[in-house]
Amino acid sequence: MNLLVIKLGGSTIHDVSREFFQSLKDLKASGYKMVFVHGGGPDINSMLDTFEIPVEFNEGLRKTTPEVFEIVEMVLSGKTNRLLVEMLEQNGISAIGLNGTDVKLLEAELINEEKWGLVGQISNVNTELLRSLLEKNLSPVLTPLAVTENGQKVNVNADMAAGAVAKAMKAQSCIFVTDVKGVLNGKDLIPVLNEDEAKTLMESQVISGGMIPKVKTALSVLQTGIKNVMIVSGKDYFFKNGTMIGTTFCKGEKIKL
Repeated sequence: MNLLVIKLGGSTIHDVSREFFQSLKDLKASGYKMVFVHGGGPDINSMLDTFEIPVEFNEGLRKTTPEVFEIVEMVLSGKTNRLLVEMLEQNGISAIGLNGTDVKLLEAELINEEKWGLVGQISNVNTELLRSLLEKNLSPVLTPLAVTENGQKVNVNADMAAGAVAKAMKAQSCIFVTDVKGVLNGKDLIPVLNEDEAKTLMESQVISGGMIPKVKTALSVLQTGIKNVMIVSGKDYFFKNGTMIGTTFCKGEKIKL
C-alpha cells in the first residue's frame, strides 16, 4: 500500500488552496492512500480566551489542565475535524473523521503530568482499524488526542502524533503542510536534505527565520524512525505530473519519494 500521512496545522487548514486539493486528488488517482492528522491551535486559543480559562506555560509549552483539555477536545473534535472532513469531501476525497480516543485508536503515556498536565506520547496505534478504512477508500482524519492504559484522555503534539501514525503504518512519508513550498536556497527549492545537511544550513543561516522551527520539527519527527519527512505548501500544488514538490528530509543516504 502506497501510504502518506499528511499533517495540517490548525491555522493551515483555513488557508489551503484549490491547487493543494488538486494535488490530493492527483495522488489518489496515482494510487496513494492518505491518512490526515490535524491540529487546532488558533481556534483552541480563541476558545480558551472566550471562556476565560487561565493558561499556564512551562518551558514555553501550554499545560493541559482538565479545564484546558475540555476545550481542546471540543475544538478539535467538534470544529476542526468536521471542517477538514467537509473540505476533503467537497474536493473529491472520501474522508471519515475520528477522535484518537475512539476505540483506543491512539494510545499514549503521560509525559510529565506535573509539568505539562494531560499531555501524552503515542505508545500504540490501531493500525488494523486504519487499514480497514483505507481499504474501503476512506481517508481517516484524526485528532491528536489519545487515551492512556487506564482510560485517561490526553492531548498529543500533532506533529509527533502524525510521525507516530506514519511509523506504525509504515507510510512512505509523513508530510507537513505549511505556508511555504519547502527549504529554499535563494529562490531555488532544495528537494532533498539529510539530517547533517539540514543542520549545516541552519548554522550557516541559509535556513533562517520562520523556517527554522519547521525544519526542527521535521528532524524531530524523523527521529521516530519513519523513512522520511516532507515539508510542502498548502497554498500551491505539491504533487504535479507525478512528482512531489517540497523538501524531503531523510536520515543518512538521501531517499527520493
